[in-house]
Parts: sequence; structure tokens; C-alpha cells
Amino acid sequence: MLDKLRRIEQRYQEVEERLSSAETYSDPALAAKLNKEQRELAPLMETYRAWLQAQKDLEEAQTLFSDPELGDMAREEFAAAKALLPTLEERLKLLLLPKDPDDGKNVIVEIRAGVGGEEAALFAHSLFRMYTMYAEARHWSVEVDSASETELGGLKEICFTINGENAYSRLKFESGVHRVQRVPETESGGRVHTSTVTVAVLPEMEEVDVKIDPADVEMQVFRSSGAGGQHINKTSSAVRLIHRPTGMVVECQQERSQFQNREKAMRLLASRLYEEERQRVEGEHSAQRRSQVGSGMRNERIRTYNFPQGRLTDHRVGLTLYQLDAVMNGDLDEIIDALVTNHQAARLEKETQ
Repeated sequence: MLDKLRRIEQRYQEVEERLSSAETYSDPALAAKLNKEQRELAPLMETYRAWLQAQKDLEEAQTLFSDPELGDMAREEFAAAKALLPTLEERLKLLLLPKDPDDGKNVIVEIRAGVGGEEAALFAHSLFRMYTMYAEARHWSVEVDSASETELGGLKEICFTINGENAYSRLKFESGVHRVQRVPETESGGRVHTSTVTVAVLPEMEEVDVKIDPADVEMQVFRSSGAGGQHINKTSSAVRLIHRPTGMVVECQQERSQFQNREKAMRLLASRLYEEERQRVEGEHSAQRRSQVGSGMRNERIRTYNFPQGRLTDHRVGLTLYQLDAVMNGDLDEIIDALVTNHQAARLEKETQ
């Protein structure tokens, strides 16, 4: 581990030197790449240097044990440094785990109403609002790609892109079935109904990331419309792409121009094809994945939102919170942090087996 840390520190110093050179900024792409690398390595380097300092404090304190004036203080410093080292070592092991190559990407989120009819569609809208508010709190941007609304303001389905640094690393565990228990707005008897909504989170891929033969893609254009046929475009700018080999269909209708919609639809198609292939490969290694935080498969019930009790339960980590209103207003960090920590612990355990 120490050899690896020394090599990374050497690379970190090289990056810092290059960023301090005026020549680097004549190439904006290179400067952006180096700045990103520096940001990614910084937490590891800070922890490594804190570990080195603790080791140094330990050794220096030990040499002063016999000093009549400084001995007591030295023993206190020795005990503090010794207690700190295991924590720093655990953090170093976590930071050295191989990163998911998709963690830094933007995400495409697809929300679909499941069991529960109109109530499921209304909750799909609530989840869309929740993710939008979470994105805003992190200064990420949200772009709707396509949406199918209901007469009562619910969403049969919606596909949107969240653009932001490390968006996928924070949202990737949201894939799965979200169950809601509440009294629907359409229920006159006050009975609690259970409905489900499906969420899929995909890393946004460019066409160059996934090989797509243009001859395999059929493009159809149509006029986009909102709920009940409202907001109909006068031109056929909405785009539907059909990937013939897989039968996969994607749509984008939110942009004004056909070209922009096609560009977005191609990114969505690339993302879905990438995710399908990844799930196929991961399915072949399902036995190795049992210790991980869910597979993200769409048939998994990952979370329950119980409105009468103001309770949220994430079934993968056994986390229950009684702050449902805050969560629905985008306060997701406590849940996401628990999922990330659990996932890292499982990976660390696997690495040390």
C-alpha cells in the first residue's frame, strides 16, 4: 500500500507543478483535465499526509518519554497519534479502492409509474420533484428529455438528465422500485393505498462511448404534446429512435429543434445500451454481488415511503428515518451517504478476503 501511495503522491506533485505553469493554460482541455485529476487525488493525498504526520508525531513523542519536563506531554501526544493512525489507515484503504469509471458522469434518470394507477403517477411526479430539488441543492442542472403526463398532473413516465460533477456517484443507488404508502388525493374514504414507481439511473454516455452503427438506428419524427393533447408543437421536432438489433426505443421531445432532440436521443440510446450490457455482465457474476448494495435491477424494492407515519425505510441498509417531508424536499444526503458507506464497506471486505 505504501509503495502505491508514494507513486500517487509523485503523480500528484507532477500535476501540481504542471498546473502552476502558465503554459498549461494555453490548452484549456489539458488544464481542465489536470484540475479534475488534482481534485480527485486531493482527498487521498490529504489523508496520506495526515498519516505520515501521525507517524512522525509518534516517533518524535517516543524520543521524549524520558525527558523529565516533556515526558508527560510526549506520552499524551503519543497516545493521540496512536489512536488516530487506525482511522487514517481505514480511510486510506477506502480511498485506494478502484473507482467506478462512470462516477464522474452526468446521469439520465427514468421514472415510471408502476402499480397504483393515478396515485402511482402522482408519486412519480413527487419523486421527480425530489430529485430536482436535490440537484438544485448541489448546483446541478436538470433537463427534461421526454415526459408523459396525466390529467391530474401526475407522470406516467419521465426521462431527464442531471448534469453535475460526480452526479452518477451520488445517484446510482436510486435504481429500483420505490413503494409509497399514503392516502391518495383521489381517495374519498381516507384509506391508505400502496403504489409503486420504478426509477432507473443510467450514466450518460456519448455515441463515442458505445459503438452504434447508424444503419441499425431508425429515426421517426412526430409532434410532441403534453397532457390531454395540450402544448402541441406545430412542427414535427420530436424524435423517436428505434435500435433494430435490440428493439430498444427512445424518445426526446423537449427541445425546439429536431437536431437537438436527435442528439439527446442518441445519448439516451447509448446510455441504455451501455446499461443493458453492464447488467448482462453483472448478471453473470451475481453470486459475487450478494454482499453489495443491491444490483440496481428494476425489480428490486429498494425503499418505502410511508406518509401516515412520516417514515422512510431503505430496505438495502435497514435505514429508517422519520423525516419524510425533508426527504421529499430533496434532503437525500443522509440516505445516500449510508448507501455509499455500506457499498464501500462491502467492497473493502471483498478486497481483503
